[in-house]
Amino acid sequence: MATTTSAREYDAVIIGAGQAGVPLARSLAQAGWRTALVEREHVGGTCYNEGCTPTKTMIASARVAYLGRRAADYGVAIGAVAVDMVAVRQRKRALVASWRAGSERLLNATASLDLLMAEASFVGPRKLQIRLREGGTRVLEAGRIFVNTGARPAVPPLSGLAGVPFLSSTTIMELDRVPEHLLVLGGGYVAVEFGQMFRRFGSKVTVVQRRDTLLPREDVDVAHALAAILQEDGIELMLEADARRVEAAANGEVSLDVMTSAGARTLTGSHLLVATGRIPNTETLNLAAAGLVVDGSGFIPVNERLETKVSGVYALGDVKGGPAFTHISYDDYRVIRTNLLEGGNASITGRLVPYTVFTDPQLGRVGLSEREARDEGLDVRIVTMPMSHVARALEVDESRGFMKAVVDRATDRILGCAVLGIEGGELMAVMEVAMMGGVTVSTLREAIFAHPTLAESLNNLFAG
Repeated sequence: MATTTSAREYDAVIIGAGQAGVPLARSLAQAGWRTALVEREHVGGTCYNEGCTPTKTMIASARVAYLGRRAADYGVAIGAVAVDMVAVRQRKRALVASWRAGSERLLNATASLDLLMAEASFVGPRKLQIRLREGGTRVLEAGRIFVNTGARPAVPPLSGLAGVPFLSSTTIMELDRVPEHLLVLGGGYVAVEFGQMFRRFGSKVTVVQRRDTLLPREDVDVAHALAAILQEDGIELMLEADARRVEAAANGEVSLDVMTSAGARTLTGSHLLVATGRIPNTETLNLAAAGLVVDGSGFIPVNERLETKVSGVYALGDVKGGPAFTHISYDDYRVIRTNLLEGGNASITGRLVPYTVFTDPQLGRVGLSEREARDEGLDVRIVTMPMSHVARALEVDESRGFMKAVVDRATDRILGCAVLGIEGGELMAVMEVAMMGGVTVSTLREAIFAHPTLAESLNNLFAG
């Protein structure tokens, strides 16, 4: 296709077909806006392609392997458990392809919407040049431009890393065999989810975390409880361990030098997963041409209405910084829809941010942690209960972990909770609904929940 110099005019152009960009494109187009959605790689963003969908699909496969090895605990004999990583990978690929194709069909069937597979960069405040996948370029102009380009795994400045074939959270899901010994660099949710997953597939796993706890944003008691569970599963945890250098070792292995409180140590593994955070996809956008400046981490600053400092330009999802969750990206879309299409005044200020770490058991979190409540000087009481006191958890022999809620003394309402336990995310959601509705813990204590369910554990959690 030949290069085109004349600009194509739209009411809105969205850069990035992620979990904010896709529904926003459809809503704007259905409202009669002439809309273009520009995506350089694949529709669905991180969630469909490298995040939620594929990782949770593989975690489900790992849980089956785990339960298979525990079958005797339930009085069931099934023999040895073997993991076929090619089949696991294919199951993951099939589900990703199905979700992606479904989104593409919806977009292509939406009137007034052009889905353009291309890479975009600014050439003016509300003008873009796009390089089409099939060749050639176009110039697009729009009254409003929305940036939803997401983030990708960060690569730390670790000596020797460029010379070894390390894995990211994306590439590790394409392995065709179970690693013999997986070294995991990092201690956040990506590190713990993949660490446990591959331990259950059959790998020896060593997690190297430079801080003194896993999941450093969580309360210490929650982080310690999760660490104990992972260690019970056979994962080696090295906390306060600073990685200094990595290099290729014999037989295709990698050698990682770390400094610990006990001194220097060298680890050798068959594979290295780097899970040390994510960085925004902003470097190819030529933001300066639009008058935009990123913050010190490369994110695009926005106000409470997701507006950048340039009129008519917005940023949504992971690229703006803050909590990097699919449901937060989708809520960003709702803020824009409410304000631009419904005449509302929606804001991201003060919204609840629920999330679930999909270890097994899960960690569901919402609202204030105990540490945050104490730091704010709030008068709170902390209620806890081990999952071993939950009848349903005992019946299914999944009683590891505990429940914790932060309760405001004056109002008797829940300010936040952490549920490290079977279906912790679902139990957290029950308490989130109570928080949204202003339901007191006294009401939950006396509520009638079906027996035997996990939800009835709230009766006992708040009984004290």
